[in-house]
Amino acid sequence: MAILGAINPMLTVGLDGNNAWRLEDYLGRGGYSALKRILAEKMTPDQVIAEVKKSVLRGRGGAGFPTGLKWSFMPRSFAGDKYVVCNSDEGEPGTFKDRDILLFNPHSVIEGMIIAGYAMGAARGYNYIHGEVWEVYTRFEEALAEARAAGLLGKNILASGVDFELFAHHGYGAYICGEETALLESIEGKKGQPRYKPPFPASVGLYGKPTTINNTETFAAIPFIMNLGGEAYLEAGKPNNGGTKLFSISGHVNRPGNYEIPLGTPFSTLLEMAGGMRGGRKLKGCIPGGSSSPVVPGEIMMGCTMDYDSISKAGSMLGSGAVIVMDETTCMVKALERLSFFYYEESCGQCTPCREGTNWLYKIVHRIENGQGRPEDLDLLGRVTTNIMGRTICALGDAASMPVQSFVKHFRDEFAYHIEHKKCLVPPDVQRAGSGFFKATV
Repeated sequence: MAILGAINPMLTVGLDGNNAWRLEDYLGRGGYSALKRILAEKMTPDQVIAEVKKSVLRGRGGAGFPTGLKWSFMPRSFAGDKYVVCNSDEGEPGTFKDRDILLFNPHSVIEGMIIAGYAMGAARGYNYIHGEVWEVYTRFEEALAEARAAGLLGKNILASGVDFELFAHHGYGAYICGEETALLESIEGKKGQPRYKPPFPASVGLYGKPTTINNTETFAAIPFIMNLGGEAYLEAGKPNNGGTKLFSISGHVNRPGNYEIPLGTPFSTLLEMAGGMRGGRKLKGCIPGGSSSPVVPGEIMMGCTMDYDSISKAGSMLGSGAVIVMDETTCMVKALERLSFFYYEESCGQCTPCREGTNWLYKIVHRIENGQGRPEDLDLLGRVTTNIMGRTICALGDAASMPVQSFVKHFRDEFAYHIEHKKCLVPPDVQRAGSGFFKATV
């Protein structure tokens, strides 16, 4: 199991059995009690949304937008179909928490989505699952079948008069489909490319109807919020950062995997949970929120706490919670070359600044890494990123640009050494001593 440890667990509590994902096991852990109480007590949708707002649950997919506020955007007076969509298209390098939630605790997502549908007046939902993890898709389908058979899903749930049907949708491994409107296009059977906004999905979403989209981990947290109460959930974290969060740790640590901790936990504690630095080496840099978030030098990262505000002050983003750890054996130019290739390859090509710009970013970093760099290349990288950021329909262009800007900013001397000496500042034998990073992480 890739979920290795937790402090005050919520999402990972009880996930140490062979059949933890089964409905029987979930019910034994108090599963579906939140849904049953909401229906039995006839809580109003406003009451449910108010509890989620009190929790200060922020979107766990990367943006960190307040979930309760997002739910309140769904139009109440709309008489037609409305949809709830789960974004499980987890395709960013370093991120692997959502697939483990769906593998080991799928009913928490199902219960969370049913509660969300009740709160927003939506009778149908879809879970869009990343196309390169077929096992996750089949596991979720089995969990859906269990919930339907138990009367927890479908028509007249638990004889309450409430309807909610939920379907799994298998994607095709395109990173761009993690963008919410490209995801909607894909569900509709179209090419997965982002839509212009406005209109926003809350007004015109799936099949042109009002739609709310949240991340897998966000929905999985909802049953715990409703059982604990919003204020108690908030107190499990820190102000403006409610509850616990799963962090995917990869790279140069002794025990890579998923770890659940309260938001606000020191990074040093998280690193210790992951077994510390591999080989006792020094932390050189860390990408704290998935490959699209800016890299943070090791000495700065060691002073951070794992929450949205602290990581923002350090010049990066908490993002999806994918923590990529790099020790002193890492060539930062080579690391950026690999990341730049990923975004160049995954650009959907719809926007000229992204389609052309990601190509240029990769080509420039590639030539620096291969001893063909020019003194003007570092300033050129800055100009290219400036011409991409804020000029595309979706955030993929920004995601490709921010790593470039941060790597050059914090490790400029290493890039300059490559250009001047036509070789890496970190000797090849030292890089081999820390081997495995590029395959395991990016």
